[in-house]
Amino acid sequence: MKRLTAPFIGGQLTARILRSASWVMMGYGGAQALRLASNLILTRLLFPEAFGLMTLVTVVTVGLMMFSDVGIGPSISQSKRGDDPDFLNTAWTIQVMRGLALWAVTLALAVPMARIYDEPALALYLPIAGIALVISGFFPTRIETAHRHLVFGRLTALDLAAQAIGVIGMIVLAVLTQSVIALVLGSVLTALAKLILTSWLMPGAYNRFRLEPAALHEQVHFGKWIFLSTAFTFLSVQGDKAILGALLDLRTLGIYNIGFFLASFPVLLGGSVAQQLLIPVYRDRPPGESAANRARLRRMRFVMTGGVFSLLAIMALAGPWLVALLYDPRYAPAGAMLVLIALAFVPQAIGLTYDRAALAAGNSRGVFVYSALRAVLQVAMLYGGFQAFGLIGALVAMGVALLIAYPVLVRLARRHQAWDALHDAVFGLAGLALVWGSLHLHWAEIAALAGAPAP
Repeated sequence: MKRLTAPFIGGQLTARILRSASWVMMGYGGAQALRLASNLILTRLLFPEAFGLMTLVTVVTVGLMMFSDVGIGPSISQSKRGDDPDFLNTAWTIQVMRGLALWAVTLALAVPMARIYDEPALALYLPIAGIALVISGFFPTRIETAHRHLVFGRLTALDLAAQAIGVIGMIVLAVLTQSVIALVLGSVLTALAKLILTSWLMPGAYNRFRLEPAALHEQVHFGKWIFLSTAFTFLSVQGDKAILGALLDLRTLGIYNIGFFLASFPVLLGGSVAQQLLIPVYRDRPPGESAANRARLRRMRFVMTGGVFSLLAIMALAGPWLVALLYDPRYAPAGAMLVLIALAFVPQAIGLTYDRAALAAGNSRGVFVYSALRAVLQVAMLYGGFQAFGLIGALVAMGVALLIAYPVLVRLARRHQAWDALHDAVFGLAGLALVWGSLHLHWAEIAALAGAPAP
């Protein structure tokens, strides 16, 4: 037992990475377990159209968050002044101002978005959902300090507690209202719970309003490319729902969102680990500094990608059976969608660990270039695929777009000596095998989704 726990003990970087990775996976896995549990309960209390409508609300609010991201978290993680109170208070002040501005934008967009999607209820729900953006702006920078120093235990527990409070509130409201308003208010309640818990229980000094010129200049200079990068990342992450929301009826959109939720879990888990851990890792152990650093990073990369691939394989190979087990027959088409979406994420899973090397080196511009190209390809090909072959074509096109963008990611990784050819070759072959096996196993369900006779 001591031999198993020894690597996790101590203050060295490796021990902190292992402890932090464990907490991040527990936190993200626990959050998704709570989300799945609430999903299973809410699908029985509400109707598929409710989830379609909430998907549109989420597209707008998440879009606003990402289109206005100035990279406060990465800036604190990579800056030499990341522990300076003036630097942190400047970051917090920017964050508060941004949250208030975002709520004003949701008020302005409510009626136009209701008309674009021909859903009058959006005019009411968007301003309510926007309150969560204001609340999030007041989150203490002690959260980002924990990320910077790879100290995740208490933060993970508080995050899960806030999510549990939000889920319980959502379920109670769904029972009382039988309306999508339960989902909207649930997100506001979750944000409020997180603000209260982290403000009271996270160690460190309280934030105050401060705009120090030097800190402001550094954050704006670093964050301008993060701003552009996350704006395009929105198109990658939420662009499918924004486009399909205008092309599909609310019922089909709600079913699609169920399939996407399950299929995206592996890459979002891997992305969460990469986002929260890898900037400090690359910062303290640059791959170009020594062969020993590259060897450690290779081991870490194989473990991380192997875990993500294992989960993707479960989703792709067992997709229709999982949906049939978890949901009632109204959501059956989500099974074939789950298979195709999981397979589309294979190229992204291979490159999950690369772009953080650029951010750790301060190269936010390079990350922007890659994010922009990937987003444009995904949106253009998804729309073209839908027009040519319907929903099946859109889902396949998502994966093809990620594959086309892969060489640009490799170029970025090579610039910072982070690319690992052996890693990509091994998981590239594993990905091809997974695609062949999943399509062979579930061709009947995929053909039924396309409206074609099964062979």
